[in-house]
Parts: sequence; structure tokens; C-alpha cells
Amino acid sequence: QVQLVESGGGLVQSGGSLRLSCAASGFNFSIYHIFWYRQAPGKERDLVTTITPTGTATYYTDSVKGRFTITRDNAKNTVYLQMNSQTPEDTTIYYCNVLYHGQRYWGQGTQVTVST
Repeated sequence: QVQLVESGGGLVQSGGSLRLSCAASGFNFSIYHIFWYRQAPGKERDLVTTITPTGTATYYTDSVKGRFTITRDNAKNTVYLQMNSQTPEDTTIYYCNVLYHGQRYWGQGTQVTVST
């Protein structure tokens, strides 16, 4: 079955960096776009970034452009999200996601907290 497992979250000071990982299994990882979303309490889950199957193209929401970088290692079935110059507004739970056979699959999420 499709599984996504996020890791790498934690507490970081404002201006600091974290790298999230999303380990995938149960599907042919190398042919699917992978997405990172984030969701603050009481708010909708918002798209942060996405990467194409070969990693040659990416998309970022405006609030993270120039600070976040998404990459993937298809040999390891893993997507990474490097987050630099973090601000308290980045504090939330981060989820990776794949649209597989018309259904969205989510990981359990990883909490990122940026202190002032």
C-alpha cells in the first residue's frame, strides 16, 4: 500500500534551517509528482511546493520562494524540503502528498516550530 513518512521536523530559531524528508513506498515513486503541504491549526492545508518526477521542474508558493528548496532522490524513494531563513510564520505541520490513481495519499505530518 502507498505510504509516506515525513521526518526532520523540530524546533528552530528564527533565521535557522531545517531539512524535512519524505520517504515513500508502495508505488512507483520515480514517475509521480510529489507535493509538500502545510496546515496551521484551524486553517486549510496549503500547498507549499511540488517537484516533477525527474526533479527537473519545481513550483513554490510565493511565501517560501528563495528560502525553501525541494529535491528528490529517486534511488532512495525520498523527497527533501530544505527550509532556510525560517520565520515564525513557517510554524505548522508539514505533510507530503502524492496523487496516485486519482486518490491523494498523505503522510502523518511533521511539526516545525520556529521561535522568535
